[in-house]
Amino acid sequence: MPLHLAINGYGRIGRCFLRALLESPVAHNLQVVAINEPANLESMAYLTRFDSTHGRFPGNVEVAGNKLLIDDRPVRVSHARTPEDADWTGIDLVVECSGIYGRRPELSRFLDAGCSRLLLSHPGSSAEDVDATIVAGINQNTLSGDERLVSAASCTTNAIVPLLDLLDREVGIEQAMLTTLHSVMNDQPLIDGYHHDDLRRTRSAMQSIIPVSTGLARGVERLLPQLAGRVQAKAIRVPTTNVSAIDLTISTQRPVSAHSINALLANAARGPLQKLIAYSEAAHASIDFNHDPHSAIVDGSQTRTSGTHLVNLFVWFDNEWGFANRMLEVADHWARRWPQNRI
Repeated sequence: MPLHLAINGYGRIGRCFLRALLESPVAHNLQVVAINEPANLESMAYLTRFDSTHGRFPGNVEVAGNKLLIDDRPVRVSHARTPEDADWTGIDLVVECSGIYGRRPELSRFLDAGCSRLLLSHPGSSAEDVDATIVAGINQNTLSGDERLVSAASCTTNAIVPLLDLLDREVGIEQAMLTTLHSVMNDQPLIDGYHHDDLRRTRSAMQSIIPVSTGLARGVERLLPQLAGRVQAKAIRVPTTNVSAIDLTISTQRPVSAHSINALLANAARGPLQKLIAYSEAAHASIDFNHDPHSAIVDGSQTRTSGTHLVNLFVWFDNEWGFANRMLEVADHWARRWPQNRI
């Protein structure tokens, strides 16, 4: 019998998570039976059917009373604005996709309201705010099954951590500098407005390239503590609706060439990391990776070296679809380790 999931916050990631689950082979293990979202039911159904980024929903979506029918399966819908007002009855796992809650006292409100376990679509405010931060394919085996608050990190962390882990093991990382070129997000206005304390985020998302703050370096160190103090990051929002990129520069302990680095990454993409990393040397633009399920796609045509110890890489990633698929894998792996599911 499949485990019952609820989605709290049915925005970009919430809808991608549902769709990724329905397109996944683990759909027989996990089933979304409830959604909590303040928006009205008709709008929820409409934005499930029609998605400007990922195209039309591949199945049927209907409204029946206070439920969505997804391929004739009922999904109960509530419109609570607090964890306490939502109904978590019969739910094994809540997937928290609103992005509102990050500190343990806030997250514990879900548990106090009857939620058994909570999986976050964003990092906890600190490592101590969650029981574990998991990047699928990297540290999922550290889950014991006894955790109640787990974070799936961020889309950017999922994109870069597998690469940094591989590069550190194979060539050694002395220092790393990351610049994320991230598609616009819904905390930015279409035209200038007064909605944000970060003055740059008051500017029109579709008219400018906008630097924003990022906790990526802290997120990397949380997953790869051996790199503590050796990673710095900055982020720039660019006026595209989906698919982001990371410009990565590392100084290496061992000598490298563009050819040797590309060979290393291409072999990893064909081997143990093939589910997480892809490799290409074609003449790409970002739109080529819309709806790509990989965490990262290395663009080998852009690999550069300066001398024998400084290398620059360019990495694409679908910041919505790739991350939704990694969240799904974390949910499935975690559920298999719950005490009642252990063999």
